[in-house]
Amino acid sequence: MHTGDFKIPQTTSPLAPFRHASFRALWTATLASNLGGLVQAVGAGWLMTTISDSDDMVALVQAATTLPIMIFSLAAGALADNFDRRNIMLTAQTAMMLVSAVLAVFAIAGLLTPWLLLTFTFFIGCGTALHNPSWQASMGDLVPREDLPGAVTLNSMSYNLMRSVGPAVGGLIVAVAGAAFAFALNAVSYIALIVALARWKPQHSPRSLPREAFGSAIAAGLRYIAMSPNLVKVMFRGFVFGLAAVSILALLPLVARDLVKGGALTYGILLGCFGAGAIGGALLNAWVRERWNNETIVRASFLGFALSAALLAFSDKMWLSCIALLPAGACWVLALSLFNVTVQLSTPRWVVGRALALYQTATFGGMAAGSWLWGMTADAQGVATALIASGVALVLGAMMGLRFALPEFGTLNLDPLNRFNEPELQLDLKPRSGPILIMLEYEIAQGDVPAFLIAMALRRRIRIRDGARHWALLRDLENPRIWTESYHVPTWVEYVRHHQRRTQADAEVFDRLLALHRGAEPPRVRRMIERQTVPVRDDTPLKEHTEIP
Repeated sequence: MHTGDFKIPQTTSPLAPFRHASFRALWTATLASNLGGLVQAVGAGWLMTTISDSDDMVALVQAATTLPIMIFSLAAGALADNFDRRNIMLTAQTAMMLVSAVLAVFAIAGLLTPWLLLTFTFFIGCGTALHNPSWQASMGDLVPREDLPGAVTLNSMSYNLMRSVGPAVGGLIVAVAGAAFAFALNAVSYIALIVALARWKPQHSPRSLPREAFGSAIAAGLRYIAMSPNLVKVMFRGFVFGLAAVSILALLPLVARDLVKGGALTYGILLGCFGAGAIGGALLNAWVRERWNNETIVRASFLGFALSAALLAFSDKMWLSCIALLPAGACWVLALSLFNVTVQLSTPRWVVGRALALYQTATFGGMAAGSWLWGMTADAQGVATALIASGVALVLGAMMGLRFALPEFGTLNLDPLNRFNEPELQLDLKPRSGPILIMLEYEIAQGDVPAFLIAMALRRRIRIRDGARHWALLRDLENPRIWTESYHVPTWVEYVRHHQRRTQADAEVFDRLLALHRGAEPPRVRRMIERQTVPVRDDTPLKEHTEIP
């Protein structure tokens, strides 16, 4: 039976995740939090236009939100994979509520300067960076695998549903009551999600191994991504999309003020049109995925966003700018939700938090860099020129698909293989005993060597990806039919962890190697622990030589 393939039904209803009560409750609570966050974003963006005359300072409001996600997401992903995700999210939400409350107090007291506003925005972004990997990784805990694409899409839809009304509400609030009231409303909006998280009681699988050390967990996440070519492609395309597409969001306050000649309410309405388009994209997501492959959808998203940027650059009419933002919102959610789902369905559960964190680091890092780049361009050459330049960058991003095509998702079964049984050892090893050397001996016929080397190349990638070090393939000079695969792991517990990371999809490679093995017995496995000896002087009596046990 072939265990490597696992097909996600493409016709699953996009609303199917609502059948699950926990997802439904958290999704609903997230609506309120997203509304508050968007109202706060409008307040911060518009307040910056009133306390600073610099266009790049306005664009830096967006950068201050996204930069922490680029910097801290990987650390947050390591925490998400090793600690209780619910507690992490509760901590993040509570911290953001407190920062938002202090921001409101400073705004009421008239103490905010441009750099102080950016500092508070940065701290709120830090809370988002801590929250997002745990929240995204929790999708697999809230819904079964077949509902995961729908859950990720609904996640995006939750944000964009509020984006369709939140900015307009935020613009109205800022115009009527001022930015300070918008900041206070954001502080209150966290309460619903904090309560919902406190009530959620997720099921936790018992841990058979101790938690990974923080540094080792980060290194394992980086290593896994580096040895997963499909994930590298997704993150590269996500970075390019974030870099180029953020121009519209970063420059929209300036579009409202300088091109359309409006105020805070105009800015909110424009953001609302972007959000309305994003809702349309979320609703069309399943229909689009049924008809086109991932790369086609991503290229269309790049090109559609480029068209919107060009229309915004040449428009001085409110109605035309609103129309231009509709396809931009749809392309935004289609591309980003597809990137997110591809990462989730291409990553086993043990590392999904770190993979999502690295994806967010790439995408939001691109957004932070793009916010600065397009802000500087607007400052030097004007808003319209910056939008046109970003449109050119988006067209180039679409062309990159010719070389870095996005993979299809849903084709691999990444459930644990569970074939490994820990051997009985004759030495009394502690979990941290090591280093451990593993050697596997194969007998391969000369005619099978090319196929064996191809399979071993895949095996090497899997081994290193899952934590092996110093992997090598050796051939016996006296008996060329004998091949030895060797690798190191730091400790015995890391050796066990290495095997627990093996997936059903990985089994295909091992089965191919087993079929090529010509020995009467299965490949022989030797597990050895390295031991050091103390160097001795040549004149030391033999009886005084000491061996380190």
